[in-house]
Amino acid sequence: QVRLVESGGGLVEPGGSLKLSCAFSGSIFSMHVMGWYRQAPGKQRELVANISTSGRTNYGDSVEGRFTISRGNVKNMADLQMNSLKPEDTAVYYCNARTVGSGSSYWGRGTQVTVSS
Repeated sequence: QVRLVESGGGLVEPGGSLKLSCAFSGSIFSMHVMGWYRQAPGKQRELVANISTSGRTNYGDSVEGRFTISRGNVKNMADLQMNSLKPEDTAVYYCNARTVGSGSSYWGRGTQVTVSS
């Protein structure tokens, strides 16, 4: 069973940076598309970024140019580097893994990111 554990959330001032990490276990990491989603209070969960098994990346419009997703197929980690953070980036950030082929989807429990002065 796939297990995802997020870390790295916290409180940061506007314009600051944070790095989120997602530790993957329980299956073959290289067979999963990895993604980060977020959900703010009263809003639907939205895609932040994802990265394919070959390293191709895709970003939500609101974070393009500020956030960078990466994956380490040796350490089985998916990271999200967030720069130039804005108050509207405040949300719970969730790691997602989707199995290539079957489409099975797995979620972490989330980590809170708060951008405030």
